[in-house]
Order: sequence, then structure tokens, then C-alpha cells
Amino acid sequence: MSAAQKVALVGIMAATVECGKLVLAAVPNVEVVTLLLAIYGYAFGWLGILAAVVFVCIEPVIWGFGSWMVSYFIYWPLVAFVFLMLGRARVKNRFVLALIAVSLSALFGVLTSLVDVGLFMGRFDNFVYRFSILYMRGVPFYLTQIICNAVLFLTVFPFLSKKLLHFAKRK
Repeated sequence: MSAAQKVALVGIMAATVECGKLVLAAVPNVEVVTLLLAIYGYAFGWLGILAAVVFVCIEPVIWGFGSWMVSYFIYWPLVAFVFLMLGRARVKNRFVLALIAVSLSALFGVLTSLVDVGLFMGRFDNFVYRFSILYMRGVPFYLTQIICNAVLFLTVFPFLSKKLLHFAKRK
């Protein structure tokens, strides 16, 4: 694959992630970003991670800057990287892949709460108490995201990953 083709592929991947997020923006924590970045990391390796970084760089242009940017720069490339490693290990069991996706989704709530408390609360006294309150406020949203990803990874991931792996091998 030429450099131009790689740039185009990364652009297309980042655009589909952004479009998927925008389409579902009105439904709190129902998302396809995890699914798409996982598939891109799984099928296209490092180009999937690059697409995750491009996606994160596009986000503040649309939504403005916020504490979530710190979490996004950590979390979304991590999702693509974990699935890159699973792709290289040739893990195909959809239950294992779904369990890992659900675990990563649960990590997202912890990470965002840690970042918000650690960077933006201004004080570190009562850190555990502040973290607990902030995290518990988001539990209904985290559960929605976890359930959404469990369903998507059990049903959609096997089909899409097979198609994209076929495409990636043709390059």
C-alpha cells in the first residue's frame, strides 16, 4: 500500500468513526466508536491507532475543549492498540473479544472520573470520596455503554472484522 493510500485509509477510518459518533450523539452512551476503533486496530494495525489519534484531534473542533480530551487521548488509541494485539494473536472467539471490549468500556468510566477528579477538582484531599461521587453519578451511562458494546461485539464485530481483514489482506 502506498503512502497516499495509507493516508486516505486513515482519513476514511477517522471519518467513519466521527460520523458514527455524530449519528448517535443524541442517544447518551450508545456508541459505535469503540466498535469501529477496535475493528480498525484489529484489521489494520498501526493505521487503526493513527485513525484513533486523528479522531481525537477532530473532536475538539466539533465539541470544544474539555477535561474529556485527556481521557480520549489515552483511551481511544488504547482501544485500537489492544485490538491490534488481539488481531496479531489471531484471537477470533467473539465472547473473548466482547469480554475485552466490555472491560475496556468499564475502564472508560474509571479513567474519565480519575482524570476529572485528579486534574480539575483543584485539591487532592478526599480524593477517594470525590472520585466515588463523580464515578457513581455516571454509572447509568457507563452501564448503557457496556451493554451497547457487549451487544455490538457479539453481533457486529465478527462480521465486520472478517470483511475488513479480507480487505486488509488484499492491500
